[in-house]
Amino acid sequence: MSLKGKVALVTGSTSGIGFGIATALAREGASIMLNGFGNPAEIETMRSTMAKQYGVKVGFNGADLGHAEQVSALVAATRKQFGSLDILVNNAGIQFVAPVEAFPDDKWQAVIAINLSAAFYAMKAAIPGMKASAWGRIVNIASAHGLVASPNKVAYVAAKHGLVGATKVAAIETANDGITVNAICPGWVLTPLVQRQLEDRARQAGTDVEVEKKKMLQETQSMLQFSTPEEIGALVVFLCSDGARTITGAPLSIDGGWLAH
Repeated sequence: MSLKGKVALVTGSTSGIGFGIATALAREGASIMLNGFGNPAEIETMRSTMAKQYGVKVGFNGADLGHAEQVSALVAATRKQFGSLDILVNNAGIQFVAPVEAFPDDKWQAVIAINLSAAFYAMKAAIPGMKASAWGRIVNIASAHGLVASPNKVAYVAAKHGLVGATKVAAIETANDGITVNAICPGWVLTPLVQRQLEDRARQAGTDVEVEKKKMLQETQSMLQFSTPEEIGALVVFLCSDGARTITGAPLSIDGGWLAH
């Protein structure tokens, strides 16, 4: 489908899943506001390359999503630079692992702030403009952990469950305003971060990356294949299409059969 003339904001889009989503939207003709952390020179190269390759406008805003006022300002800056905001993808997320009784308070607050509160503040800021134009697409990147739990991930699981719930509420409230709100729930995705984890596991175990891939996937998934950022991006593009105009409030699994257990 063509998204020419649409403007998309993708949080956490300077690497991994977010970059895959931003690229997929740009390929379909959407102007993109990138957001995230990283080396400024590398981000500028990423921004200019994407703009040149797909012939779209691409901006960057380094807002820290742990602060509510910066989230609202990010939405406002996107509208100011591009003239509108049609597609909001709340992708930014962080993780910390520890048992409940040992989970640090500051890590709980940080995970909830980035993974859940930032999405709320972004939706709150974006929805009025989408209502005014009678068209909008909000896609929240949750996780299989938005639907099931794993040990030692209390803040992440709580945040992602909350994000799925917030998605449903926003979908109900905007159902007749030309807006859809959905959550994508990935299982294991082969990002650069996960690749480094696999390499570390292989070194520690004295095995190789392919062995560790299989072991990691067998812990949760029936399908022994990773999803890719490009596949997540393709699902986001579909959710922005006319073919998905009545899909709203849905948690959509792309998890290699994780939830089929």
